[in-house]
Amino acid sequence: MIHQTAIIDKNAMIEDNVEIGPYTVVGPESVIKSGTKIHGQSVIEYAEIGNNCEIFNFSSIGKRPQDLKYQGEKTKVIVGDGTTVRECVTLNRGTAAAGQTIVGKNCLLMSCAHVAHDCIIGDGAIIGYSTGIAGHVEIGDYAILSASIGVHQFCKIGKSVMVGAGAMINMDVIPYVTVHGDRAVLVGLNLIGLKRKKIKLSEIEDIKSAYKILFMSKLTLEEAMSKLDKSRSPYVEDITTFIKNSQRGITRPAKTMVG
Repeated sequence: MIHQTAIIDKNAMIEDNVEIGPYTVVGPESVIKSGTKIHGQSVIEYAEIGNNCEIFNFSSIGKRPQDLKYQGEKTKVIVGDGTTVRECVTLNRGTAAAGQTIVGKNCLLMSCAHVAHDCIIGDGAIIGYSTGIAGHVEIGDYAILSASIGVHQFCKIGKSVMVGAGAMINMDVIPYVTVHGDRAVLVGLNLIGLKRKKIKLSEIEDIKSAYKILFMSKLTLEEAMSKLDKSRSPYVEDITTFIKNSQRGITRPAKTMVG
């Protein structure tokens, strides 16, 4: 059902079984897929919203990026199936750099969260209340960012990471760990998250061992990586691949022996 006060651009594509609430604006080049519910007074443009999503009141999806280099290039936002966007969330479309901002499937973006241009958020991620994610950030599958977090542009946060409330992320965060603090530091593994995913205890032990080698030994990072490259664990490989691809450097514990 589309409320009679909603404004739908002639170029928007609305599939069957979509509900659009009062005073919502669906702008040009928008696609709203089946089963999605959009609450009243939201604004959506240059966006593709997947199946069975729910967009709550006053959300803004697909407005131009807050980047002074943006010159009106044709870009968009993609929101995956089953994702929930709560009240007053802003999702800016991409710039010429990447062309699109992507939010994965079955994510939850809590009220007042902001996702800037050219970000990639993996499946099942949770972005907490009033958390701000700057441009070009990548967040892995099932990562959880608590409330009032700030993420610096170009940072990468690995899969299944837990970030404590109020943290400021200015370096990359390897998969499977927990971080918190004004300038975020590692405080251990995200064991609760790993157990919730039903990862085998033997595999969790592999991750623990990798963490100790990286951050609790007297090895340099190069030496630690060389040792971990021999591991056959796919979870350890996630960590080593992440570190090799890091361009900002990785977040470490407050006191570390790694060189």
